[in-house]
Amino acid sequence: MNDWLSEWGERPARKVRTYWWPPSLLLRQLGSALYMSALVRWRQLPYWAVNYGVKCIPGAAGSRGQGCIGFPAHPVWEMTAACNLRCIHCHTSGGQRSPDELTTQEAKRLFDQLAEVSEFRMMAYTGGEPLMRGDLMELLAYSQALGFTNTIATNATLIDDAVARDLRRYGVAIGAVSLDGFDAATHDYVRNQPGAFDAALRGIEALRRAGIPLHINITAMEYNLDQLESLMGLLDELGTAILIMYQLVPVGRGHAIEQAALDLGANERLIRFMAQAQRVSQAIMEPVAGPQYWPFLLQQNGIRGGPLLRLAETVFHGCSAGRGFVYIKPNGEVWPCPFIEVPCGNVRETPFKTIWADAPIFQDLRDREHRLQGRCGECEYRKLCGGCRGRTLAVTGNLLAEDPSCFIHANQEQTSEARKTPEVAQAPEIG
Repeated sequence: MNDWLSEWGERPARKVRTYWWPPSLLLRQLGSALYMSALVRWRQLPYWAVNYGVKCIPGAAGSRGQGCIGFPAHPVWEMTAACNLRCIHCHTSGGQRSPDELTTQEAKRLFDQLAEVSEFRMMAYTGGEPLMRGDLMELLAYSQALGFTNTIATNATLIDDAVARDLRRYGVAIGAVSLDGFDAATHDYVRNQPGAFDAALRGIEALRRAGIPLHINITAMEYNLDQLESLMGLLDELGTAILIMYQLVPVGRGHAIEQAALDLGANERLIRFMAQAQRVSQAIMEPVAGPQYWPFLLQQNGIRGGPLLRLAETVFHGCSAGRGFVYIKPNGEVWPCPFIEVPCGNVRETPFKTIWADAPIFQDLRDREHRLQGRCGECEYRKLCGGCRGRTLAVTGNLLAEDPSCFIHANQEQTSEARKTPEVAQAPEIG
């Protein structure tokens, strides 16, 4: 405490509930893992539970189960647009620092406001590259003092042992590192920087030595789709606790490579691959921009209604945009998610809690029962899926339209025909 005071001034009072209260949150997290495990027949669940599960609980703080971007009920702050890489798919178009980014004091006021939302227990930092911001450790410490569990999304190229120890010291419970290829050639191409792959692996090893559980982000696109099987083996070698499988959404710099985004058939191929890979993976896997994963698992197990569907609706959340998950830009703009480029207000002008409660777009996203359109609005799985709202907006211009990459409701003839094609039906064999 004295170190904190001498470095940064007065310590804030704790405002955030601890991650394990009420205990029903832990039961829901356990329930989601067990239910998913039963649906895919996950052989490695005991290994994961012993080696990673308990360590991951603080990082899932406030979670009501599994959903898009990992765990519903947490804010993500894109703390800076500055980045040492220029990734070709970056949704933030990261590179140069934005001139209007929140100052250190404004960021602390934001954290104070976020702490007033009772379901928020975990604070996620992203960019750009968070380590490009000079006050990162001070802000981590302030967030930690408020009671938040901290997580950080990073390209890991700037992490050495000293940095990793500081991250652990200031409450980072999970280090989320992006890997977009099994080999240096693919990863470095996507990251637009020679040596990025090797530097990321060094950063990962530093995080592991510091005792920070590893969470890997992969963005699936046409450039790396054929490498996913090999990448699964690498993730187990690295000791990955959590794997988040993103799909490329054509926003930010991703606009320029829209042709690499997965179409309906490739989306199905990826989700089939995930379900098969989860059976033997040592990491727990969750989709981003692929909420059809949950109804697919239920359909594969013949669950189309009744108490098992209602249980799934309780612990699986599909698209979490505006439904527990929220994204805050460097300048204080509040978005439903990083792929829904729609400002709902700015914390410099309006308290976060007011934006969170009253913004019309959040009301639309929270009412899946009545406001979704097309096949998504009629879908029996809309409560636990909802379609990817970010992809829908990017492709159709209508946030509430049916997800154009959803294969769940293709008619029987189309589905049968699609499964005859090698690209869709023949997911790579695992194990």
